[in-house]
Amino acid sequence: MSTCGSSAPEKKAGRKIPVRRKAGRPLDAAKHQTIVETAAYLFFHNGYAATAIEQVAADAGVSKVTIYNQFGDKRALFAAAVTCECEKMRGHFSLETMPQGTIRERLTMIGEAIHAFLFRPEMIQFERRIAAETEHDPAIGEAFLEAGPRRMKQGFAQWLAHAVEAGDLAINDPLLAAEQFVSMCKGMGDLERRFGAVIAPEDSRQRIRGAVEVFLAAYGTGSHR
Repeated sequence: MSTCGSSAPEKKAGRKIPVRRKAGRPLDAAKHQTIVETAAYLFFHNGYAATAIEQVAADAGVSKVTIYNQFGDKRALFAAAVTCECEKMRGHFSLETMPQGTIRERLTMIGEAIHAFLFRPEMIQFERRIAAETEHDPAIGEAFLEAGPRRMKQGFAQWLAHAVEAGDLAINDPLLAAEQFVSMCKGMGDLERRFGAVIAPEDSRQRIRGAVEVFLAAYGTGSHR
């Protein structure tokens, strides 16, 4: 399990940032985590272009040299920050923390987790900023896709492959099935939320229930259909 996002936040100037480490020589892992968590907050709330290494360093309580030594450049720091955020979602797909219950119940829990993660206001804001910045620098969009959505898809596909081994599902292409399930869970609501529509909770729950039913009709085995 990732320790990403485990630092207790504190408020500063109307926003939350990770708590600064005490003076001294902290463990490299702890310093690394603080930098990534701070960068994740700033990238998600301010966007890529508006986030400066100097600001990350100041909020994390480290020097610019430390950040460059650990990450190399801003784009690598961005990739680490996106990965950090997505690890929070990928925890739902890890075999060690696999949800309990029937395959229908487990898929429903995963669908709800996907929805809650992707429909967060800060995620919507972040996607809009990244899309705008990608027009000027396509590499930013590629870095986001590689560190975020593609890694999450791979993690979910591995979870589905394990469910196939357990006899709960019959899937020939877990990667394709992972994409199909997530797409059904988002549905029209994903487009609506990008344009400011308010999505009723019951509409989201109904969409997820429908996604689970269709998915099991296609990939369920025996009584799991």
